[in-house]
Amino acid sequence: MTLFQAQRRDLLLALVSGAAAANAAATDDSNVPPLPRPDAQALRTDLDILGRSFRDLHPGLTRYLSASAFDRGMADLQKAWLTTAGDDNPAPRVLTLSRLLGSLRCGHTYTNFFNQRGAVKDAICTAPPRLPLQFTWVGSRAVVTAAHASVVHRVPPGTELLGIDGRPMAAIRAALLPLVRADGHNLAAKLALLAPAGADELETFDVLYPLAFGAKPSYQLRLRERGLRGSLRSIEVAGIDHAERQRMSTAPHGEPSDATPPWPLTLRPDGTAVLTMPGWAMYRTKWDWKAYLARVFEQLQQEKVRGLVIDLRGNEGGLDCGDEILSRLIDAPLQADQYERLVRYRRTSEALNPYLDTWDDSFRDWGDQLVPASRPGYFAFRNNPINRIEPQGPRFQGRVAALVDGSNHSATFRFVQLLRQARLGALVGSPTGGNQRGINGGAFFFLRLPGSGIEVDLPLIGTFARRPMPDAGLLPDVAVANSVADIQAARDAVLARALKVVTSP
Repeated sequence: MTLFQAQRRDLLLALVSGAAAANAAATDDSNVPPLPRPDAQALRTDLDILGRSFRDLHPGLTRYLSASAFDRGMADLQKAWLTTAGDDNPAPRVLTLSRLLGSLRCGHTYTNFFNQRGAVKDAICTAPPRLPLQFTWVGSRAVVTAAHASVVHRVPPGTELLGIDGRPMAAIRAALLPLVRADGHNLAAKLALLAPAGADELETFDVLYPLAFGAKPSYQLRLRERGLRGSLRSIEVAGIDHAERQRMSTAPHGEPSDATPPWPLTLRPDGTAVLTMPGWAMYRTKWDWKAYLARVFEQLQQEKVRGLVIDLRGNEGGLDCGDEILSRLIDAPLQADQYERLVRYRRTSEALNPYLDTWDDSFRDWGDQLVPASRPGYFAFRNNPINRIEPQGPRFQGRVAALVDGSNHSATFRFVQLLRQARLGALVGSPTGGNQRGINGGAFFFLRLPGSGIEVDLPLIGTFARRPMPDAGLLPDVAVANSVADIQAARDAVLARALKVVTSP
């Protein structure tokens, strides 16, 4: 396992994706205690712990935000939190904290929905009624892609969602964007998270909307019938609970196996193949995914496939599964180290240790692993070996395209970066998530604030590009997105374009 291996909600030495480290940090929530009612002193203590932890430990605190701006944000947060003293509703505190964390522009720093515990998790993550729709953003337009069985006859896919509860979708988006995690000024990554598309157990929109606007049992929707000139109408729909929302999810469920692989390979009669990879969350599985990928490439060889499309849309990351793919596209070793890994501290303070959960206590004391870095205020790792991807098996000789979108950051962002760097395939679709300047991850503390009961993910290793890079994800080689008409017709224009790319002369 390399230090770049990641899991979307897991606890590995990794450049993890957005919801890093959820499952392994989970605890038994039976006999859930009541919601805390922190008094003013308890809230001040929480904020002191938060401020000291971030100033001492966070490697990206001042990557996009000045130290003085963070101090002002902490002062504003204290004013807001003190107005909630004695209140057992955590929503206002999570809302204002999310706004401060969003200002750091770190895709791995947030009040992780998966890592909240007990009654706090119930109150802000699972209890509020959900919108019974899935939708995506087509430019500035919100277009329904799926609906719960209770409303699908009234809101079919392709319907434009103009507003919710009297608020235009543009206003809702503007209100929620500052709360959403993303690396740098990457709007594509934020919009991908604000599109509840059924890709995960807990959707960012589902959690943030009731935090910002209040939880209600039903929603007033303003809709436009299919087509730009469709008629306008307003309807009321009942919210659905967390279990029903999960049933709408398209994410693979259960233990992967060769009989039900989460990455199906589709061989097409035109001599092309599509490998669909909605996620790389493989760290806890007993399924031998490396052997599966080896067999996939053996099959591509046997079937004389001339073009391969790898569908990464919605894939936030996980393990570095992409290295196994790259190893079968190269003839010579591929150098994969484009970033320097830095940390802000040698050893955590005893005062903070009680509030820092982690899966590896070596993160509390890096020992002799560190040396002073050229960047002031940082330490570098004494041994920072260059990652090399070695060729494996017979090289796939056909053309390759990867379908990308704003979800791709961390492990998937690294994969598409290397695919482009080595000119091994074309990127087709929309701008990616992640950031070319580097991100924060690699190791984590789960900062648990004792008074409020709120958890914050605190990444510990910052990766910094070795040369000046844009504050952005990657633009695709071939830019294409599904239009409203494509959604209405259940047509995948992005895949169709990629198939042309891998079959063109």
